[in-house]
Amino acid sequence: MQSIRVLIVDDVRNTRESIRRILGFDSDFEVVGEAGCGSDALRLAELLKPDIVLMDISMPDIDGIKTSELLSFRVPNTSVIIMSVEKDSDHMTKAMLAGAKAYIVKPFTGNEVVSTILNVYHKEARKREIINSPSIPQTSEKESTGKIISIFSTKGGVGKTTTAVNLGVELRKSHTFRVLLMDLSLQFGDIASFLNLVPKRTISDLAQVNPIKEEDIRFHILSHSSGVDVLAASTRPEYAEMVTPEHVQQILKEIKLHYDFILCDNSARFDDISLTSLEAADEIWLIAGMDIPAIKNTKIALEILYSLDYTPKIKLILNQYNRRIGINLKEIESSLGKKIDYVLPEEEQLTSVLNKGIPFVKALPRSAMALETKKMAKDLSETAAQKSPAENEKNKGTGLQKILGLGR
Repeated sequence: MQSIRVLIVDDVRNTRESIRRILGFDSDFEVVGEAGCGSDALRLAELLKPDIVLMDISMPDIDGIKTSELLSFRVPNTSVIIMSVEKDSDHMTKAMLAGAKAYIVKPFTGNEVVSTILNVYHKEARKREIINSPSIPQTSEKESTGKIISIFSTKGGVGKTTTAVNLGVELRKSHTFRVLLMDLSLQFGDIASFLNLVPKRTISDLAQVNPIKEEDIRFHILSHSSGVDVLAASTRPEYAEMVTPEHVQQILKEIKLHYDFILCDNSARFDDISLTSLEAADEIWLIAGMDIPAIKNTKIALEILYSLDYTPKIKLILNQYNRRIGINLKEIESSLGKKIDYVLPEEEQLTSVLNKGIPFVKALPRSAMALETKKMAKDLSETAAQKSPAENEKNKGTGLQKILGLGR
């Protein structure tokens, strides 16, 4: 691979020298120049045509945001990565709107700056390759549209997030599918915690972008070591109000062409965000617990889903099954009036594994829970390409807010 040509722009000399040293350890990079202000950055970028500009946001003459905006017009094939000590969503949003491809917060590690440059460079190179290709095979909508699975329960603590996370990791690990975990439990979502990730940007930050495009979503996504991507929930409950059903619709519309599976982890109630997710879904996975209140509420949830004409896409999962409790599967199925599709047995070591932020399909690969999750993933892999968009549209309901008396 030819070297990635980098221009470093920062008004602090020591910072420029530190970055130059970091990149100097890797033969993939060539630092072609340095600039201490925006005007010099513009002049050098036009002259040198670098692949990447590492741009400080705060500079004495023209700030990094304005410089990035100008560069996007003057040197369109150069990608800008903003560097800043500011980590609030307002600065990130302004950077994206100005044309920046990524945003890294100071102080950053050498690995962070190297991986960010590589990710941006390869993504932009691929984009140019597709645009310039003289003949691109046209794939059908059925082949290119990812499958949306909306995971729902009527109460917390029954394993909704655990199921979403482990199913996503297993789909990625065993079948190499592209998987996005989308945390729609906006006030108290736990997907990031379950994967031991600390989100810098969340769906609430993304909601400030208008219109929301695929590159904006990518900017807000976390990547787990398993290869699964995560769009994290709000870091504070009050931020959840920033996200509307329209935002969720935009995100799903933009991103579903780029993933094989999108797993939506909803809040444990029929609010307008959950309803939007359920409507968009190809499949609805309803998680039930073993206690009597959970079974009662699951029955009510099924009745509501039936009334919305979602019957063909509902799958029922019984979690933490323990035959010693005194309720058997046939009794539960009889009470719910529906066959249970998957049974996740109780696992004594589950809590200790969850507390470490390790999915049980990796930490306990031979456990009964992991084996059942593998079966889920296998079944999905076999049916992934079988359902057409026309069938999906047929199963969608209408008038959700009207039926349930909800809406913003």
